[in-house]
Amino acid sequence: MIRSAISHQIRRSLTKEVEQSCKTAVRLSSSNACVKRQGKNVCVTKQIRRICLSQQTNNGFTRSFTTGSYPEHVRIPLPALSPTMETGTIVSWEKKEGDKLNEGDLLAEIETDKATMGFETPEEGYLAKILVPSGAKDVPIGKLVCIIVSNEEDVAAFKDFADSSETVEPQKVEPPTPQPTPVAAPSPLAGPPNPEKVPESSPADRIFASPLARRVAAEQGISLASVEKGSGIFGSVTSRDIEAALKSAPPKTTPVIAQGGAAEYVDLPVSNIRGVIAKRLLQSKQTIPHYYLSVDVNMDAVMKLREELNKHVEKDGYKLSVNDFVIKASALACKKVPEANSSWQDTFIRQFTSVDVSVAVSTDRGLITPIIFGADKKGLGSISNDVKALAVKAKDGKLQPHEFQGGTFSVSNLGMFGVKNFSAIINPPQSCILAIGATEKRLVPDLDSESGHKVSSVMSVTLSCDHRVVDGAVGAQWLAAFRQYLEKPHTMLL
Repeated sequence: MIRSAISHQIRRSLTKEVEQSCKTAVRLSSSNACVKRQGKNVCVTKQIRRICLSQQTNNGFTRSFTTGSYPEHVRIPLPALSPTMETGTIVSWEKKEGDKLNEGDLLAEIETDKATMGFETPEEGYLAKILVPSGAKDVPIGKLVCIIVSNEEDVAAFKDFADSSETVEPQKVEPPTPQPTPVAAPSPLAGPPNPEKVPESSPADRIFASPLARRVAAEQGISLASVEKGSGIFGSVTSRDIEAALKSAPPKTTPVIAQGGAAEYVDLPVSNIRGVIAKRLLQSKQTIPHYYLSVDVNMDAVMKLREELNKHVEKDGYKLSVNDFVIKASALACKKVPEANSSWQDTFIRQFTSVDVSVAVSTDRGLITPIIFGADKKGLGSISNDVKALAVKAKDGKLQPHEFQGGTFSVSNLGMFGVKNFSAIINPPQSCILAIGATEKRLVPDLDSESGHKVSSVMSVTLSCDHRVVDGAVGAQWLAAFRQYLEKPHTMLL
């Protein structure tokens, strides 16, 4: 047994070994910590024991062993539910404090940068404490959100538990600056005033607040001094205090411009999904050399075939849409011209052997692109059912990450809104996206007709290409193959 009188050198060596061996801890008492060391139990004093209070498990959650204040528990941080997720919103908690948890139970609904997804319980036990309430926005990945304990009687011990991982930084006091020279008052047409700045304070008037609270206060133009009392540690101001102050504050009215200047406006918050859409599309237009090719496609044969097939599948409870034919023709064209089914990877071009078509779906939260995997191998009925099921899940915010992450080619259809044609922005890291316009009746030449013309259904499409991967001639070959499949739809069976 090693006592507190061991030498400094031995203590340092043991401390390092104990820290590396925390996962094998077999017993922690109020005075000693015991770990397995070369097949024997080695106990160290309370001073060394402090480093063995937590164990990082394989799933990223932190297990804390018994301490003098709290029993054994599991700390659950906010996980990354998508590769591009940086922050999340706790939409709702499906369990209450004290509830029994079974592994796999739905614990919470979390809005990511892509969709709202369910967060399942990672450990069996009891929910002892919820640290981030429902509705909390911009919660960073790794932020402690709840505590789980193994024994129900341990729940009460965490009633007043507070997360100490968020450091509370005192407000920095800067030396006074010279008084600026007065300037003329701004013109009424200069626009809305700048947000209210927090005045400098003396050391005796320092305000303690979390970094998140400072950021929210600065964005909303709220002075930290206006918060009567903080709810954080030692009375520090938290983001929840800022939100409460915003709710209690009288609504700000937009100033009326006397001389016919700027109109009244409303500032809307940016959702996680909208923020990611803005970031990715800006990146696409700035880094990808787009060019566009457009053709008109005669849809008479597709319309006739669609009408016939819908009569056969009517008893099965679904109908084929024009978009289903477009997806199938796009996938087959990608097989015929594989350069369009490729991705730029800086030092090489990755050409995919399977065609996974991303279909743009508009939702209340923003645009999302669920994927029809292996569209080149699927029939029209299977594609139709997949599109309908994924569209419903997208609008309900229930898509799983694997259902919208990836894809090798994209299709965006605005024809149902009467849009004749448009140019879509490429969805990186893909190289092409096809924009579908409306199908309309037009007079087209007809040598077999006495009048020399006839009325046909014509659809306009525009292919956006990444010039680093797809040359103009290759893009034209793809469009020619796509048009052939639609104007002669029976060739899709070959």
